[in-house]
Amino acid sequence: MVEKEDAIISEEEAAQYDRQIRLWGLDAQKRLRGSRVLLVGLGGLGAEVAKNLILAGVKGLTLLDHELVTEESCRAQFLIPVDALGQNRAQASLERAQFLNPMVEVEADTDKAEDKPDDFFLKFNAVCLTHCSRDFMVRVDQLCAPKNIKVFCGDVFGYHGYMFADLGQEHQYVEEKPKVVKQSEDANDGPEAKKPKVDPNETTMVKKTASFCSLKEALEVDWMGGKAKTNFKNIPVGYFLLQVLLKFRTDKGRDPQPDSYTEDSGLLLQMREDVLEAMGVSIDLLPPNFVSYCFSEMSPVCAVVGGVLGQEIVKVIFLTIYYAYFLPVLGPQTVPCLMNKLSKMTLQPSPSCCQRSVRKWPWTVGLGQK
Repeated sequence: MVEKEDAIISEEEAAQYDRQIRLWGLDAQKRLRGSRVLLVGLGGLGAEVAKNLILAGVKGLTLLDHELVTEESCRAQFLIPVDALGQNRAQASLERAQFLNPMVEVEADTDKAEDKPDDFFLKFNAVCLTHCSRDFMVRVDQLCAPKNIKVFCGDVFGYHGYMFADLGQEHQYVEEKPKVVKQSEDANDGPEAKKPKVDPNETTMVKKTASFCSLKEALEVDWMGGKAKTNFKNIPVGYFLLQVLLKFRTDKGRDPQPDSYTEDSGLLLQMREDVLEAMGVSIDLLPPNFVSYCFSEMSPVCAVVGGVLGQEIVKVIFLTIYYAYFLPVLGPQTVPCLMNKLSKMTLQPSPSCCQRSVRKWPWTVGLGQK
């Protein structure tokens, strides 16, 4: 992993990031200013992530995308000017991205991500992959995670969105907790006296370590054996939907297109049967009407998923508590997960989610249509 650069906050930067420094402190902002991030894919989701990282104030952001601007790109992506049709997406996004924060070094790379040598990805503190193939995401994850380079993946398919994070076998972070107040020596005996007292006005930072599984492990779970089989009923349908959509992207080299809705819907339904049968699960697990809601990038969904994804990258860089677990879901609802903690992203927390598995499955999200 590339070492974070020693960041010195100038007076101008202190004024620019004043609100953020008041929120998470000067040391955290310095760590952010010493970090370089690679963002692959400048679609609607990529633009949201880029905006959030640039405004947060990273040292440098590299935009990597070889694709050309289409009409759909202009509709889903606010960094691309309307007159940029046919231009490279990363290059077309550069001017507006840089304008968001001149203090951040924003670069555009028009090469194909799959053609980049391994050592290219090792120059960054964090890598965020959007609109990438399954094999490429697995390759980058296996390359970067052992080097302590944080890996994030995310996508938006119509109303559906997901993110994944591999922070390594020993991800260290700090968690803010209420400070325990020591009992005075003259305190009365009794049950109340024995209970620890906390001061809501004072907090302390506790160092912790978490272990995350790889993307390959997460996508290749044997649901018919071991703990996975026991917890199978708690897995949201969105996990299997993601498998089908990644299969479509691998086989066709693209995502489902509105212009070929009839043809692509039939392909998705056939892939649903193939993928779920290969996984050893019933095809009834994924209702056939999913095809109605996974075409194109929806800007509001990109905004939500991009907000969460950008936020989690920032939090990981300055080592604060990290809550981003599982999963892509069908419907804006809390889902039981294989986590031993409860994601703060969920809308309706359920304590039953907190009692499973030993390792953290770092998925989060998202949105979808019931």
